[in-house]
Amino acid sequence: MMYYLPSKNLIGKDCLKELGTEIVNFGFKKALVVTDKVLNGNGVVKKVTDQLDQVDVAYTIYDDVNPNPTCAEVHKGVDILKTENCDFILSIGGGSPQDCASAISILATNGGNIRDYEGLHKSKKLGFPTIAVNTTAGTSAEITINYVITDEDRGVKMVCVDKNSLALLSVNDPTLMVEKPASLTAATGMDALTHAIETIVTPDATPLTDATALEAVRIIFKHLPAAVKDGHDVEAREQMTYACFLAGMAFSNAGLGFVHAMAHQLGGVYNLPHGVCNAMLLPIVERENAKHAPKKFRIIADKLGFDVSGKSDEECSQFVLNQIVALSEEVGIPKSLKELGVENPDLELLAENSLKDACAPGNPYMPTKEETIAMFKEIL
Repeated sequence: MMYYLPSKNLIGKDCLKELGTEIVNFGFKKALVVTDKVLNGNGVVKKVTDQLDQVDVAYTIYDDVNPNPTCAEVHKGVDILKTENCDFILSIGGGSPQDCASAISILATNGGNIRDYEGLHKSKKLGFPTIAVNTTAGTSAEITINYVITDEDRGVKMVCVDKNSLALLSVNDPTLMVEKPASLTAATGMDALTHAIETIVTPDATPLTDATALEAVRIIFKHLPAAVKDGHDVEAREQMTYACFLAGMAFSNAGLGFVHAMAHQLGGVYNLPHGVCNAMLLPIVERENAKHAPKKFRIIADKLGFDVSGKSDEECSQFVLNQIVALSEEVGIPKSLKELGVENPDLELLAENSLKDACAPGNPYMPTKEETIAMFKEIL
């Protein structure tokens, strides 16, 4: 098997201080900083660019990335990269800036339209050099070969899995995450949990991916509530960066499943937050997956401290599902699409697109269109 991970990764409290030295070692001179307006406005971007200033590395900031980045945003970023003669990309943010940066990287060296790269390993050349500074403990986009871009013309989230998009260096410093609001901390944390559980359940899991995903599950259940309760709890934040990193290592190399396939459609059509959609769908989809991969839920239950000896697979599965629901409630995840402002979703369209999603084949079984509609109805 091939196992993908950036060749160098900085992780832990205050590791950002090492960024400037690493950039100098790479020999880079000017960065296209890909981020969003919130991070540029609240001082997080400056904390990173201060490291560039200290080593006299120039930069241009592109902060027009929105949640669920679009094709137009990607193409605009490529134009700025070329106009400003940047020799590397520095992404700062959670999943949206990281995904946009990955797409810019691929397009800058391969050309064409970003829509050409939907699916598995469509590019021919290595992407433009990228350094990824993460600011949320959830998506793992800074270390994976996956990126997701919204095709605004079709209202579809394009899942791109591409080994050529991998960053040269990732940075996971929890001190960049302490000001994140509780709702975002909860959503991204549940996103990481979804990554871990889907990776364990997928038929393509290996002992290597199971090991990292299971440890991510344990850490998230133990530390996510504390990170949500007190964003300045650096210990909890640091533990969540480890969990996010571990889950990312796992799913980048084993794949995801139908939770993500369904969540992508809600984001693509209704522009809903990805982590929240995953969290709402996770217990529903995994309830059905447990019927097809019961042994996987036994090992998750054991990792969470449940005495599995003498227990049936059904009892182990139900324990895991109950724990997921309880954690979602504890960290304040919404329970319905109505709470997110969506009252009459197009269930036919959502189901049809879910079945076409690149993550769907990673599920233990393929639901029918009718079964998919029924699962969507549970979060109305």
